[in-house]
Amino acid sequence: MAVRFPIYLDYQATTPLDPRVFDAMAPYYRERFGNPHSVTHRYGWEAEAAVDEARAAIAALIGAEAKALHFTSGATEANNLAIKGVMEAMGAVRPHLVVAATEHKCVLESAQAMARRGCRLSILPVQPSGLVDLDRLAAAITPETALVSVMAVNNEIGVIQPLAEIGALCRERGVWFHCDAAQALGKIALDVEAMRIDLMSLSAHKIYGPKGVGALYVRRARPRVRIVPQMSGGGQEAGIRSGTLAPALCVGFGEAVALAAAEMPRETRRIAALMRDFLDRVLAAHPGILVNGDRVQRYPGNLNLSFPGIDGERLLAELPELALSSGAACASATSGPSYVLEAIGLSPALARASLRIGIGRFTTEEEMEVAAERLIAALSRLGGVRTPEETA
Repeated sequence: MAVRFPIYLDYQATTPLDPRVFDAMAPYYRERFGNPHSVTHRYGWEAEAAVDEARAAIAALIGAEAKALHFTSGATEANNLAIKGVMEAMGAVRPHLVVAATEHKCVLESAQAMARRGCRLSILPVQPSGLVDLDRLAAAITPETALVSVMAVNNEIGVIQPLAEIGALCRERGVWFHCDAAQALGKIALDVEAMRIDLMSLSAHKIYGPKGVGALYVRRARPRVRIVPQMSGGGQEAGIRSGTLAPALCVGFGEAVALAAAEMPRETRRIAALMRDFLDRVLAAHPGILVNGDRVQRYPGNLNLSFPGIDGERLLAELPELALSSGAACASATSGPSYVLEAIGLSPALARASLRIGIGRFTTEEEMEVAAERLIAALSRLGGVRTPEETA
């Protein structure tokens, strides 16, 4: 099979739209173009039914009831709604929230926005593995804590947090648990009941669906989560998120989830094998390369590597045929070391010497072989890494 350049290795940033998803969406841009909130004629009924079917499919994959799932414009909006909505509802009586230091920027900045409004914010350090220390989390929770927010799969280093243990701790303490699962949906098993997750943020474009749509799960009972809407309008989505839904995007999200549910076990094994072979090859040539994040508790399609003594941006410039991200690019739109990598103990210099390799459904064995060859060659040109003892 011929390899197409540049080879796409940035699946944590976004994924290609699956052609099957596009086919499912197309009718809702053409003949089935109705407003799902128009309940007096067939066009609206068809659109409403399609949205409800998509909602049910997404909810089923996380073990939730469909009525608890509310569509948003994406995971960023869902995270903002979860953090700001809960803290506005609870801030007068329980003004404290806890978020992990390695959360996505939209979670951290939402939490910081609430701190500026008078809430008390605790940023929870993580272990060098990138995993939350449950004892430190327990110590951070006080009688005034309303919400704990910990993401499922980290977007930069791929570690999978102990969700069930975090959920059990939060439930025991009477604290709501919010989980940003944008990088986890369709990749690892999720169950909001078994994991005692009270709010969960989701995204379509991370699982081969369309950009511009996501969802927020909000627990409706045992216990019922109180949340203040962040957008005024017509009271759609049970009053939690106003605005006319886009049926085509919702249908695309639902189809992407259905495909992921059907293919997840086989696809996870395939991706794990591809990444294992890639890593074995580059480490054989340059054993001084460092793997960031826990080596076991991780999603295999996300690999973050540090290259001691080499600037990540310079290394990227040597790899024009590979589309991937540096640590700095993952962290923000401005130059600087990744705060996630610094949070797990990397120096600023080593954080800058890092790249994230993300693979997925359309990544081929041939692409990974070529990518490994290009990376090894680039490191040799730059005269860096190798060791231990220059591979004896």
